[in-house]
Amino acid sequence: MITAIKGARVRRGAAVVVTTGALVATGVLGSAPAQAAPVKPTISAKGGFVMNSATGKTLFSKSPDTARLTASTTKIMTAKVVLSQSNLNLNSTVKVEKAYSDYIVQNNWASNAGLIVGDKVTVRQLLYGLMLPSGCDAAYALADKFGTGSTRAARVKSFIGKMNKMAKSLGMQNTHFDSFDGISKGSNHSTPRDLTILARSAMKSPTFKTVVKTTKYTAKTVTKTGATRTMKPWENTNKLLGWNGTIGVKTGSGTEAKYCLVFAATRNGKTIVGTVLTSPTEATRRSDVQSLMNYGFATL
Repeated sequence: MITAIKGARVRRGAAVVVTTGALVATGVLGSAPAQAAPVKPTISAKGGFVMNSATGKTLFSKSPDTARLTASTTKIMTAKVVLSQSNLNLNSTVKVEKAYSDYIVQNNWASNAGLIVGDKVTVRQLLYGLMLPSGCDAAYALADKFGTGSTRAARVKSFIGKMNKMAKSLGMQNTHFDSFDGISKGSNHSTPRDLTILARSAMKSPTFKTVVKTTKYTAKTVTKTGATRTMKPWENTNKLLGWNGTIGVKTGSGTEAKYCLVFAATRNGKTIVGTVLTSPTEATRRSDVQSLMNYGFATL
């Protein structure tokens, strides 16, 4: 009786082994079904580019090397040049000159940080004023401080020269700057690939990374009399911040440039950076970037 029971158990075990072997042989076990490759998105923007931030590998491109107007995405380079200065003191102060506010008026009330003439602001505060509300007055103040020369015009020219020298050093082959803020004098242009290269480099700076992921910042400046002025909070023009891991970088818009955005996002420990240029509307810019982010992470 005991022998018969043992034999039965052996036969049942053998049956299980045979069945398992059959499953493996027919492919039911052993490997998961292959997943379909992600579909390359169609974007409204005239140019787009996405890369793996860690490796520099291209994940998406549409007219990646066609030069276009960059609008305020130019300010990424303004910040990059400032943060690349040797012995930079972010707490050093800059006096707000009337020329900065006059410049805003002369350019049809260009985007600004609302800096008050005579106030003293720190370089750190100017970086927030540059990147959040896209302050052309903050850009002018930074160019004036970090350019070299005996006159303001000479210092600004020198600073723009530094922007172009930096672009060349980064391998931005189809880029030229003629302004510190994107208000073009006729030859301010870049490409989706070049701006993505710039963003990838800029995001290596902890200060830059902290600034561009900030949604709102309140600066406290020092007035002519030495009192403290609490500025109206600066809000980031990049409304995609926080969406599915978005951590930056900079918007841009203009009559000819239309809507642009240089972006970065991190998901599951992986980061992508990218650019869209000349998207027809603010809504299409947002949908373009969302599509590129999802596609980029799906192809990593």
